[in-house]
Amino acid sequence: MRRGRRPGQGQSVLSRFFRPAATQSGQEPLGGGSSESDGKKRRAPPNNELSKKRSKSIQKNSEEGGSSVKILDVEEPKKCDGSRLCLKTLDKLREFSSDSGQSHTRSQVLSFQGSQSAGLEKCPSIAERTLETNSSLHSEETGSQISRKEEPCFDLNQFSASHKSYEKPQNTSDTNINKRTKTVYTPLELQVIELKKQYKDAILCVECGYKYRFFGEDAEIAAKELNIFCHLDHNFMTASIPTFRLFVHVRRLVAKGHKVGVVKQTETAALKAVGENKSSLFSRKLTALYTKSTLIGEDVNPLLKLDDPADVEEITSDVTDNYLLCICENEENSREKKKGDAVIGIVAIQPTTGEVFFDSFQDSASRLELESRVLRLQPVELLLPSNLSDQSERLLKSLTSLSLHDDRIRIERMQNIHFEYSHAFQLITDFYAREALDITGSQKLSVILNLAKPVICSLAAIITYLKEFNLEKILNNPSNFKQLSSEAEYMKLNATTLKNLEILQNQTDLKTKGSLFWVLDHTKTCFGRRKLKKWVTQPLMKSSEINARLDAVSEILLSESSVFGQIQNHLCKMPDVERGLCSIYHKKCSTQEFFLIVSTLSRVEAEIEALVPAIRSHVKAPLLQNALLEIPELLHPMKKYLKILNEEAAKTGDKTQLFKDLTDFPTIRKRKEEIQDVLSQIQLHLQEIRRLIKNASADYVTVSGQEFLIEFKNSLISSVPSDWVKVSSTKAVSRFHTPFIIENYRHLNQLREQLVLDCSAEWLIFLDSFSEHYHSMAKAVDHLAAVDCIFSLAKMAKQGDYCRPIVQDKRREIIIKNGRHPVIDVLLGEQDQYVPNSTNLSGDGENVMIITGPNMGGKSSYIKQVALITVMAQIGSYVPAEESAVGIVDGIFTRMGAADNIYKGRSTFMEELTDTAEIIRKATSRSLVILDELGRGTSTHDGIAIAHATLEYFIRDVESLTLFVTHYPSVCELEKIYPSNVGNYHMAFLVNEEESEQKGSEEEENPEFITFLYQITRGVAARSYGLNVAKLADVPEEILKTAARKSKELEGLVNIKRKRLKYFAEIWNINDSQELQKWKKICETEDDRLFLISHILLN
Repeated sequence: MRRGRRPGQGQSVLSRFFRPAATQSGQEPLGGGSSESDGKKRRAPPNNELSKKRSKSIQKNSEEGGSSVKILDVEEPKKCDGSRLCLKTLDKLREFSSDSGQSHTRSQVLSFQGSQSAGLEKCPSIAERTLETNSSLHSEETGSQISRKEEPCFDLNQFSASHKSYEKPQNTSDTNINKRTKTVYTPLELQVIELKKQYKDAILCVECGYKYRFFGEDAEIAAKELNIFCHLDHNFMTASIPTFRLFVHVRRLVAKGHKVGVVKQTETAALKAVGENKSSLFSRKLTALYTKSTLIGEDVNPLLKLDDPADVEEITSDVTDNYLLCICENEENSREKKKGDAVIGIVAIQPTTGEVFFDSFQDSASRLELESRVLRLQPVELLLPSNLSDQSERLLKSLTSLSLHDDRIRIERMQNIHFEYSHAFQLITDFYAREALDITGSQKLSVILNLAKPVICSLAAIITYLKEFNLEKILNNPSNFKQLSSEAEYMKLNATTLKNLEILQNQTDLKTKGSLFWVLDHTKTCFGRRKLKKWVTQPLMKSSEINARLDAVSEILLSESSVFGQIQNHLCKMPDVERGLCSIYHKKCSTQEFFLIVSTLSRVEAEIEALVPAIRSHVKAPLLQNALLEIPELLHPMKKYLKILNEEAAKTGDKTQLFKDLTDFPTIRKRKEEIQDVLSQIQLHLQEIRRLIKNASADYVTVSGQEFLIEFKNSLISSVPSDWVKVSSTKAVSRFHTPFIIENYRHLNQLREQLVLDCSAEWLIFLDSFSEHYHSMAKAVDHLAAVDCIFSLAKMAKQGDYCRPIVQDKRREIIIKNGRHPVIDVLLGEQDQYVPNSTNLSGDGENVMIITGPNMGGKSSYIKQVALITVMAQIGSYVPAEESAVGIVDGIFTRMGAADNIYKGRSTFMEELTDTAEIIRKATSRSLVILDELGRGTSTHDGIAIAHATLEYFIRDVESLTLFVTHYPSVCELEKIYPSNVGNYHMAFLVNEEESEQKGSEEEENPEFITFLYQITRGVAARSYGLNVAKLADVPEEILKTAARKSKELEGLVNIKRKRLKYFAEIWNINDSQELQKWKKICETEDDRLFLISHILLN
C-alpha cells in the first residue's frame, strides 16, 4: 500500500517568522512521495512507470553498493546530454532540503543552534519532488559502482520551474506576487546565516549601508531591549538602528548582559567594481565583539561624538571597574570533595585598564574565601567551567541574585577541557613561547609556570576567551600580575566584614552612598577613584608605608604653598587616560580618542614640568615628591607623537590627512601622488572642454557628491556632444560627464578608497610603535592616581574634626579618644551631632569589652565605629577622633546581624555559627574580633552556653582584641574570672519612671519610657528594655500592656528563684540555732513561700 503524505507533512518550517508555502487541500504535490525520516525508502507515485523503474533500479543498486541517492520524479524523461551535476553539487542541493519528520522548534531555528546535520529548507518545492533516503552519499569510489545508464540526470531548468510553482500565492486568482512570502533565502540572509553559525551566542549588528540591522531572534531581542520596531522582511524578523547611534545601542545591549558582535562591510563600491566578485554581495566580517568586561573599542567609546545630554550621562556613568573573573576548582581527594573543601585558583583581569590579579587559596564548604574575593573585585563577568561544585554554584547564584537587573553579573561557561591542567600547560607554553627565544621570554614563562595549578588553569581559560575579542595582548607581560591577597602586605577583610562594615556599599540598597568608600572619595579622576577603591579594600600592614601616606596628607593639610592647588587644578576635568591608554595598546581606539589622550598627557607633562622647581623646594613628603618628579620623565615621548598628528584631521577622524609629515609613511605618500596625477589630468581636461563647448568660463561643479560635472542650461542642451553622459538634471539645467571624466573619475575613486585602506593599515602600525611606551605611561598615570587619592584623603580630613592616628608596628592596641562613626557623622551633618565615644583596648591589659545595654542604644554603631577607624588608620587616612593610636591589625573579623541564606541552604542560626567558626579558624592575637549578639538564634540556655564558651575561648586561647555585644547578663560574669583582660560596659540610658506612672493605673502595667544617651559606660545593664523598642515601632497599645504585664510576671518569678538560691546559701552557712530563728523571722515578713522553704530546712 502506497504511503501518502499527510496534510502539513513534507515541509519543515524554515523560521518562526515566515509562513511555509501551502498546498491546496487534497492535492498532492508533484512527486508526492513520503518525506519520512524513519529510515524507510520513499516511493514514486504509481502513475509514472518510468519513475517506478528508476526507483527500483536505484533501490537495487543501493542494496549492492550500499549507497542511495535522491532522484527527481519527472513526467517526461529526458536524456541529459548537457553537463551533469557532480556529487559535490548534489551534496549542496541536499542542504536545501530538510526532513519533515524532524520538528524544529521556533527557538532552535531562530537562534541557529540546531544540529549540524539538520539542513535549512530553501526550496520546499524541490523537496516535495525528491525521493529522499536516510543514508548519505558515499565517496566517489563508492559512487562509481552505480552504472552510468542508471545514474539520475538533473536538468537545472526544472529548478526554475519549481521556483515559479512555489512563488504562486494560495489565492490563484491573485496575479500579484507578494515578495514577502518567498521562502528562498536572499544572498544577505545566507551571509547572515553563515556568520550566525560561527557566533551562535552573540547578537549580531550587521552593517547594511547607512544602518545596522538585526535578524531573526536577534531582532526580537534588540526590539525588546532597545525599544525599537521589529518587522518581518523576507524570511526573518528584522530591526535596524542608524550607524551614528551604534555606540549607544551596543552599550545598552551589553548592559543587559548580552554578547554583541558588530559585522561591517569589508569592501567599498569602487574597489568592488574592478574586483573579481563585482557582481556578488558585499563581503562582511565580524570586526568586534563586546561583553560587559570587554567593552573597549572605537564602536563603544566615541568620546567627542556625544551631542545628546542623555547619551553623555549614560556613557559617562559607566561602572568604575569591569573585571572579568575566572574561577577554577581543584578538589584533590575524595575526602575533601565529600566535605566540600577545595583548592581554588582565580585570575581577574580588567581589559580596559590592563590590571591582572591572581590568587590561590584553600576554601571550606562555606566558600567564604571565594566570596570575599568576589565582593572585593566586584566583577561584571564570570568565566566558569561547565561544572562547578555545588557549594560554589550556590554561592555564585546568591551573589548574582543580589545584583539589580542591569547590573547583574554576566556568566560565561566554557568546556571543562579548558580548565584541565594538561591542556592549560600546553596552551600557556605555546602562548609565552613566542618570546621564549631570549632571556626575557624564558623568564616570563618561568614566572607563569611557578604559579599554582588552579591559577594556571584559570589563566589558560582567560587567554582562550580573550582571543575571541583580540584582547589577549595585555597578558603578555607577567610582571604586571599582582597577587590579590597577601597576608604580609594587606589587612585581611573577608566577605562578611566587607558587608557588615559597609566598606564599599551600604546594606540597604547596595549603593555606594552610605559606605566608607563614599566618605573617603573626593577624587577628581576616574583612575584616581579606582585607585582609592583598592586602598580602601586593602589596608596596609607596614607602618612605614602607612606613615608615608599620612605624611603626604599632613603636608597638604598644613602647607601654605600654592603648588598643591595648581596640581589639583591640573587633575580636574582629565579624561579617563588609563582606559584610553589601554584602548590604544589594544589598537582599538579612534583617532579622536588617541588625540585626546596624547594631548592630555602632553599638557600634564608640560604643566608639571613647569612646577618642578617649586616641587623640589616646597614638597617635602617623599611619596608626593617622587611621584610628581617622575611624571614628566615618563610622559616625555608624548610630544613626539603629538607633533606627527594633524589636529583637525584627528578630531574629525580623517585618517587620510592625519599625518603631517609623510616621510615615514611612503605608501601613503605614493598613493597621494597618484591621486594628484589623476586630478591634474582632470584639470587639464577642463581646458579641452572649454574649447569644445566654446565657453572660457565653464568650470566643474559638484552636486550631491558627484564631482567634475559640466552644467548646461536646458535651452543649450543641443550643443552637448553626443558621447557625453547625462548624470542629473533639474528644470533649469542638466549636468554631464565626458567619457574622459567617467574613466578617470572611476579611477580616482578607486585610488581614494585604496588610500583609506592604506591609511588604516599605517594607523595600526603607528599605534604599534606608540604601544612600546605603554608601560612607562601607565606608570605615570598610576602616579597621578596616587596623587589624586592623597588629595582626596586630605579634603576629607579638612571637612571634620579629624586627627592623625599614631600607627605602630609592635604594639597591640586600639586607643581612641572621643571617636565618631565616619559615615553617620557625615550623614547627620552639622545639625545633629554624633555622640563621641572612647575606646581603650590593649594586648597587655584589657583586650576584651563585653557590651550590654538597651536595644537601639547604639551598641552596633559603636563597635562598627571602632572597626572603621582602625581601617582608616591603616589606609593612611586621618580619623574622626580627638586622639588615636593604633597598633597594626592583621585582620578584622565580624559576626553581626541575623539573616538566613536560602541559596546556600542555611538557617539564620546556621549562618551565625558558620561565620563564628570561620573567625575561630582565622583570627590571631593581632586581629580585631567583633561578635554582635552571638547565640540569639536558638533557645536561651543554648545561646548563653555558646556565647559564654566562644568568648572564653577568645579570652583564654586567641587573645585577640575583642568587642562582644550581648543581652545575656550571665556572660558578663567572665569579668570576675578574667579581671585583668575583660571589662563590662553598657550604653548609658535614662528610665523616665514618672511618665510611665502617669499613663498607667495601679492594676495595669506599661512599658518604661527610655531616653538613650549613646554613651559607653562601665558596668552591666540589667535589662534590655525591648518593650521600649516595640513602642517606638508603633506596636498596638493593647499588645504592649499585655507584654509589660507578662514581663513583670516573669521577672518576679526569676527574682524569687534568685532569692531562694541566696537564702539557701545563707542557711547552709549558719551553724548557730539562734541565728536560724532570727533568719526565720526575717523570712516570715518577706514572703510566705520563703518561710515554707526555711521551715522545711529547719525541721
